[in-house]
Amino acid sequence: MGKEEQVEEREVLESIFPDEITDISETEFRITVTLELPEDDEQADTPPVMQLHVRYPEAYPDEAPTLDIVPPPQDQQQEPHPHFSLAEDKPRLLAQLAETAQENLGMAMVFALAMALKEAAEALVAERRGAAAAAHEEVRAAAEEEENRRFHGTAVTPESFARWRDAFLREMEDARVRAEEDRLAELKKARVKEPVKLTGRQLWERGLAGKGEVDEGEGEGEDDDGAAAGLEEGVDRLKVAA
Repeated sequence: MGKEEQVEEREVLESIFPDEITDISETEFRITVTLELPEDDEQADTPPVMQLHVRYPEAYPDEAPTLDIVPPPQDQQQEPHPHFSLAEDKPRLLAQLAETAQENLGMAMVFALAMALKEAAEALVAERRGAAAAAHEEVRAAAEEEENRRFHGTAVTPESFARWRDAFLREMEDARVRAEEDRLAELKKARVKEPVKLTGRQLWERGLAGKGEVDEGEGEGEDDDGAAAGLEEGVDRLKVAA
């Protein structure tokens, strides 16, 4: 029963994969699986290629076939794809094929296994392309955000304004202190004492109050004194005459 089903399936596979199937023995063969990549993939014209190695056990299809995934012949190999590596991805792909085989026990399953391998590998490539695109977009968005931050500046909040105000006031006070220190240092260097400001009472007690005005009007004061002396002399003469 198993042998007849194996022969029948082998004939069907020959019609489906006329150029992809290679016999090794009556119960063992390989099917070349070529991945289909999106048109925007840089290696869409040279997609990854692998071979599904199948060996029928005597009880197949009631028992799962022995499976392996191997590289194609040298003349069929393509340039390594950045998002697919048979050496690294083989365990994961074989695990998925084992699940497919268990789901199809009791019926011919090699075609389903070949399609499952192709779809699983293509899903890996798509997943990694998406992750790479997301990482690239994240870097681009971060760069754009940084550029916008430099162009627009940082948004002002009450908290950020309070911090800025405190820093500004401290900076102004530090500048004032430094300017005062520099001024005093210059005075000390020139040996010039800073003039002491006297109160109004101190100016009066020292006879300095209004001195500036008297000095400025000194000429006018002398004229007034002369006039006063002449007037006083005239008054004395009137007293004698009387």
